[in-house]
Amino acid sequence: MSTVVETVTALAQPIVAQHQFELVDVEFVKEGKSWYLRLYIDKPGGINIEECALVSDEVSEKMDALDPDPIPQAYFLEISSPGAERPLKKPADFEKAVGDYIHVSLYQKIGNSKVYEGTLLSLTADSLDLEVNLKGRIKTLTIPRDAVAQARLAIKF
Repeated sequence: MSTVVETVTALAQPIVAQHQFELVDVEFVKEGKSWYLRLYIDKPGGINIEECALVSDEVSEKMDALDPDPIPQAYFLEISSPGAERPLKKPADFEKAVGDYIHVSLYQKIGNSKVYEGTLLSLTADSLDLEVNLKGRIKTLTIPRDAVAQARLAIKF
């Protein structure tokens, strides 16, 4: 599956960049009996359905022209916005998120939890500083970057 993601990323990146959009993520997943190839695109101010359709048409045309086909089974191609809770994957994603409220899932517990939400105060190559509310007390938690399993923007309630 990683070769599918790598192949599609290499194919889609120039198409997305040509329209001055950002390729946020590519995933190839099986849900139930069906396979889905999902591309998440964005731009400042957000992406609209017409822009998703445009990228879908161009990616689909390029995928159909590949020989051999990198995806032999039937699949659904979906192009969409990453949404308000956009994943943070690349270093640039984290840099843009400084000052934002984020959700972080960890590989192992730090303190008493594997999940934290808070404001991303700063980051270095090795760690990120997160301002969290722990039982009514505001604390700064330093999390090693290699401890982060997943991170995304979050909506604060």
